[in-house]
Amino acid sequence: MAPETSVRKRLAVVALVVVLLGAVPTGVAAQSESTVGGTVVVGEGETIDDLEAVAGTVVVEGTVTGDVSAAGGDVRIADGGEVGGNLEAAAGSVTIDGSVGGDVDAGAGNVEVGEGATVGGEFTAGAGNVVVNGALEGDAAIGAETIALGESASIAGDLRYDGDLQGNTDAVAGSITEDSTLGVEVGPTLQPLTTWLVALYTLALNLLLGAALLALFPRFSDGVADRVSTDPLRTGLVGLGVLIGVPALLVAAAITIVGIPFSIVGGFAFAFVVWIGIVYGRFAVAAWLLGYAGLENRWLALVVGLIGGAVLARVPFVGGLLNFLILLLGLGALVRGLYARRRTAETGTRGRRDRLGPDEPTGD
Repeated sequence: MAPETSVRKRLAVVALVVVLLGAVPTGVAAQSESTVGGTVVVGEGETIDDLEAVAGTVVVEGTVTGDVSAAGGDVRIADGGEVGGNLEAAAGSVTIDGSVGGDVDAGAGNVEVGEGATVGGEFTAGAGNVVVNGALEGDAAIGAETIALGESASIAGDLRYDGDLQGNTDAVAGSITEDSTLGVEVGPTLQPLTTWLVALYTLALNLLLGAALLALFPRFSDGVADRVSTDPLRTGLVGLGVLIGVPALLVAAAITIVGIPFSIVGGFAFAFVVWIGIVYGRFAVAAWLLGYAGLENRWLALVVGLIGGAVLARVPFVGGLLNFLILLLGLGALVRGLYARRRTAETGTRGRRDRLGPDEPTGD
């Protein structure tokens, strides 16, 4: 194996390992942490100042003396977990079984305050379903389809609600007022956090995927860039055809029972191909533009292209349109490259058969 090929493969392996580590539970060791990962955990007996996280699961089993801002599939303050400040959460589900000393501002599919849990400040929730079995020591404002107050629930202040209020309304010490203006939006302070963390996470994943592609398939990647620069119109039209045609075929396949598994697997595979198309498109356009400046370096083109694409995504309307066109270029160049490889392989096989004759093995 050539030394250059060995290095490329090692780089690709490192990149893929880092991607996979994003799905592994991540402990929080710093005093104040801003993190992105598959699972973020403040472990039992651990104490930190503040936590900002975007992850599949965010769990506080220990102590956060300050605020927690979290976005993910599941956000939990476990039994014994403590948040000294405020909790802001946007998630599929938010569960509080421990204690929150400050305010809670939650937007989720389901929000639950468990038995024995306490919230020291105001409680604001917008969700599909909200269940309160613990103690809310301030006022509460809840907008949900179903709001259930358990037998162990207690609300020391007033309750404003919008939705179907059920259960132990005697748990409310103050007034109970129906307020149709309540919605399910998350508090505004969480929006900037989630926006930049998600953007950073996406950029990191794109860089890792791009590094793996360039390290494993350098010639193919160069061919993608060449197709975009030499024939952008044809390449973009091919990308548009693929983007429209493949989903149509998958939907058609899903009509039959036999085709449903194929359609599901094909949908995931196509989503991955589109992701590769995004990365290749940004890389190819950057390589094209850098070529005018005499800078022909595929790694520089990858970094410039992906950062440029991330910046474009922040530009209203125009940025989205340009990124869509870049996707078409990348997807079209990818498909054209794969087709060219297949044609080359078929031509080579036919050539060997012609040389060997019809009765001699080809080695296939």
